[in-house]
Amino acid sequence: MKVLLDTQVFLWWNADVPRLSQTAHDLIADGSNELYLSVASAWEIAIKAARGSLILPELPEQYVPSRLQRHRILALPIQLRHALHVYALPPIHRDPFDRLLIAQSQLEDLPILTTDSEIARYDVRVIW
Repeated sequence: MKVLLDTQVFLWWNADVPRLSQTAHDLIADGSNELYLSVASAWEIAIKAARGSLILPELPEQYVPSRLQRHRILALPIQLRHALHVYALPPIHRDPFDRLLIAQSQLEDLPILTTDSEIARYDVRVIW
């Protein structure tokens, strides 16, 4: 199964935070699944770390790539069509990073692993 990880899910998994649902935990732990982290999530992590609202054990430019490699998570690049598709989304969610994840989910036909109930209001498959 191919799945797009929400930023918070990626962070919780890597920090071993017990807030992941059993379904989420099992899906990430199952090595046969193809997991993706959007470049938008890496951007969000870098911004939050720079502002001091996210504390990481190492700099974001080390943390994110090392965790992607460790857990065999693939980076999902932001394409022009992803960015432009945000325009067509209803104004339910105001977070620009989540709106980009929604666009990527729709255009790449990837379900999103997230706890965010606002995302579930869009035409995307949400797993939790």
